[in-house]
Amino acid sequence: IASDGQVVVKFGNILAKHCLDQRCSVELLRAAEHTQSVSSQLSIVARVKAVTGESKASSELLLSNVQNLVRAVQHVLRAAEAACVKGLGQASADPEEEEVAAFCQQWRKNLTQHRAKEALNSDRDELGLRKTRGAKAEPTLMSLVQEQPPRSRNIPKHPNPRKGHTVMDRHL
Repeated sequence: IASDGQVVVKFGNILAKHCLDQRCSVELLRAAEHTQSVSSQLSIVARVKAVTGESKASSELLLSNVQNLVRAVQHVLRAAEAACVKGLGQASADPEEEEVAAFCQQWRKNLTQHRAKEALNSDRDELGLRKTRGAKAEPTLMSLVQEQPPRSRNIPKHPNPRKGHTVMDRHL
């Protein structure tokens, strides 16, 4: 889980580098930095728990760190959505950057299609306000991440995110 957090950090940093809006870029970098910290803390707590064995306190601390990482990842993805909507500059020839750009373009395409369908099938009340019942939620980056099948079931016991793992290799 901690190494998956590192993958999201890398994803956020790549997007922040190419974001055309300065405020979105700064927010994305902040969120990625926070996720980096939480991911590192989780890694440390997991190693300590592995050495010290089972205890209720260590299990609760581990669970708390996992929950913090999930919230941090969600923050990165929300900031990434804002960056994608504001616009991204051209990705370099780096395969990871191209992969991130393609992923974000797919999400924007899904979002645009969703908004176009909503505009055509307008469920508005007599005041012109959109009805909330029956309306489908807009696609999010989180839903797109969850839809992707894992690329490999052979996950090493202690994966190293710096060796051979690309940003989108892992299913969160």
